[in-house]
Amino acid sequence: MLAVFLKTLPFFGMIGLGWLAARTRFFPQEGAAWLTKFVFYFALSAMLFRFAARLDLAALFDRSFVLAYLAGSLGLWLVGMAVARGRGLSLPEAAMEAQCCMIGNTGFLGVPMLVVLLGERAVGPVLMVLTIDMLVFSTLITLIIHAGRSGGLRLATAAPILRGIVANPMVLSMLAGLTWAQMRLPLPGPFDEFLVMLGAAATPGALFAIGASLAGRRIGRLAASAWLTVAKLILHPLAVGLAAWAFHVEPFAAGVMVAAAALPVAGNVYILAQYFGVAQQRVSAAILMSTAGSIVTVPLIILLIGQG
Repeated sequence: MLAVFLKTLPFFGMIGLGWLAARTRFFPQEGAAWLTKFVFYFALSAMLFRFAARLDLAALFDRSFVLAYLAGSLGLWLVGMAVARGRGLSLPEAAMEAQCCMIGNTGFLGVPMLVVLLGERAVGPVLMVLTIDMLVFSTLITLIIHAGRSGGLRLATAAPILRGIVANPMVLSMLAGLTWAQMRLPLPGPFDEFLVMLGAAATPGALFAIGASLAGRRIGRLAASAWLTVAKLILHPLAVGLAAWAFHVEPFAAGVMVAAAALPVAGNVYILAQYFGVAQQRVSAAILMSTAGSIVTVPLIILLIGQG
């Protein structure tokens, strides 16, 4: 356990450094926003493109993997929705809490950390989890919130947001990389070096930006936020682990899926909460609490995967 913890410590140390820099106001909140934008549009996109450009699409898509992750995640999503509705929350609020239960920080934390800790073989499963989260569940919550507020789904209002999801730079960079791979085009030396150099900024930049963004968050609605934290860090990996067993997913890919499910609540859930004006305080607190808790839970799950 200590050896695994020490391997993850530099990643969480970088998050802590970003938090400290922003907390002491040495690094302003505007700086965190611009750093996040740089990572999102440039550094992480370069990393994802380079990863995808070296993958075999046929080998990447595993129907059992996709069905297992969808089944486990959707099952927990429905549990989160039921718990929230049972507390008397509106449909949009319940959907946002359900989203917190199973959308992990795969892009900014999972891609850099899990590939380093679990090796290059983890690239395909991690990208598959990221793609499902962005295309399936981001679309699902968008449709539900629009339907809940307008009494039904109107294509005219939902279509621009759905286009925004598809136009997400992480989605586009992965699609471009997979297209490059399918065309069996080589990566020219200078272009590859350019991608390596730009992509190298993704890991420290993303982790520092995560920490800086946490500095402005406060813990409120403690009981609700604690439930969302437990659901994300414990119930989500348990749910997808059981689904992976039921669907006979290959052991290594199943381990990567469980590790990805163990990641803390993603920052883009707060972006959605802020955009729609729904449960911002609960989501913000869940991100803060789950990120802090993942310092313990992520190494523990990676250790269990290694022993499995």
